[in-house]
Amino acid sequence: MISRRSFTTAVGLGLGTLPALAPPATARTATTPATPAAAPAPRAGFTDLRQVRAGVLDIGYAETGPAHGPAVICLHGWPYDIHSFADVAPLLADAGHRVIVPHLRGHGSTAFRSPTTPRNAQQSAVALDVIALMDALGIHRATLAGFDWGSRTAAAVAALWPERVRALVPVSGYLVTNVPSQRDPLPPKAERTWWYQYYFATDRGRTAMETRQNRHDLARLVWEEASPTWDFDDATFERTAAAFENPDYAAIVVHNYRWRLGLADGERRYDRYEHLLAARPPVTVPTITLDPALDPFLPATDGAAYRKFFTGPYEHRILTDTGHNAPQEAPTAFARAVLDAEHLAAGR
Repeated sequence: MISRRSFTTAVGLGLGTLPALAPPATARTATTPATPAAAPAPRAGFTDLRQVRAGVLDIGYAETGPAHGPAVICLHGWPYDIHSFADVAPLLADAGHRVIVPHLRGHGSTAFRSPTTPRNAQQSAVALDVIALMDALGIHRATLAGFDWGSRTAAAVAALWPERVRALVPVSGYLVTNVPSQRDPLPPKAERTWWYQYYFATDRGRTAMETRQNRHDLARLVWEEASPTWDFDDATFERTAAAFENPDYAAIVVHNYRWRLGLADGERRYDRYEHLLAARPPVTVPTITLDPALDPFLPATDGAAYRKFFTGPYEHRILTDTGHNAPQEAPTAFARAVLDAEHLAAGR
C-alpha cells in the first residue's frame, strides 16, 4: 500500500456517456471537492484479457476502447488488481480512449520471463515495467492514473520520463518513496494503521502471505479497514483474490514492503533511478490529485503538503464518501478526473 512516510505529508473533453459531475475548477491550482455521482452498475469484469512480453515480464493486461484512441494506463495497488478499474475503463473507452489496465508484477497472469530474475518490487523496477509495457504496445505517450502502488508508480514514471506522460491522476498525491526517511517513527496511532507492513517484515508475515487462506483473509481484512463504507460483496472480492494466486505474489508483496522500510536490498541495475527518486523530483506534467475522504491511511487534505511536487498545470479534488480503493468506490469521479487532467494537458 501507500508509503508510511507519506502519512505526515499527507471541462468538457469527450465525456461520452459519463454522468455529469460538479463543474471542473477554472483555476488550475484550486482545491475542488468532487462528490461522486451515482456509480454505474458494477461490471462483471474485463472480457479482453491479453499478454505481452515487456522487459523482464510477460504482462497480463485488460484493454478496451478504440485502438487508435489516446492511451490511458490505469495502475492498481495492493491488495487489489485490475478489477479496481472494471467500472472506470468502460467510461474512459466510451469517451474515445484506448484503456490499458495491467496486472502489476506478481499479480494475476503477469509472469517473470526468467526463473532467475530477482522477485524485486522496488519502485523504479515497477516504474520501468510501465515503460516496457508502453514500448511493447507501441504507445509513446499515455495518461497515467492509479492509486496505492499505482500512484507511486505513475508519479515515478512522470518524474523520470515526463516525455512519456501526457497527464497524471494519482490518488493521495506524491507517494514516491524516500527509503531513509522510513526509518523515523510516526506517532503511535499512525504506526498502528500500518500494521501489515511490520507483519511482512517478519518470517511469520512472509509465511502468512505464502499460505493461501491466510493471504486471502488478510487481504479481505485490509479491504474492510481501508474502505469503511464500501459495501462490496463476496463475489467482488473473490474476483480480485484470484490475482493473488500468482506464484510470485508473496515474494513481490513482501519485498515491496521490506524494501521500502530499508529491510531488503534492491538491484544494482536500478540504483541510478533510485538515486534520482530519492531527491524527490518534481512532476511537471498536468496533474489532478485525488484525496479520498474516508481513507484511513492518509487524511483527506487540501493537497498543500505535496503541492510543491507538482509544478505543471494542477488541480486537487477530495472524493467524499470514498475509501482507499478510489477507482472502484467512485468510478465516475475517478474517470472524470482522468478526462479533466487531459483537458489540462490540451490547454498547455
